[in-house]
Amino acid sequence: MDFYQNAYMNLPGVSAEELGFLKQATNGLDENQLKSFFVVYSTKRKNPNDILLLAVIGFFGFAGIHRFVMGQVGMGILFFFTGGLCCIGTIVDVINYKTLTFEYNQKMAYEAFNIVKIGGQFY
Repeated sequence: MDFYQNAYMNLPGVSAEELGFLKQATNGLDENQLKSFFVVYSTKRKNPNDILLLAVIGFFGFAGIHRFVMGQVGMGILFFFTGGLCCIGTIVDVINYKTLTFEYNQKMAYEAFNIVKIGGQFY
């Protein structure tokens, strides 16, 4: 097991599915690019437990804050003004928080990969 696979395992709330995706997404990067990818990805990544906590806060007055945090401003505004789509949307998001977070983290991995491929080094 190499250093970067261990580094990914230290990310908070990382799942086996995410580890597999990251291994596949970073296939072909050299050592310096892997370091840069890890730095960029770890700063952009969201912890699934944080998203769950923010979604639960939606039941107590600020529905949609988890959508704002994940960059979905339109859905955040919709959730805010409809009370989490009458709490049904918030309940669905509390159930599906891992999927929502994984999809967000996939987008951030692609962004980090593109930044590294363009030539950015962040270590």
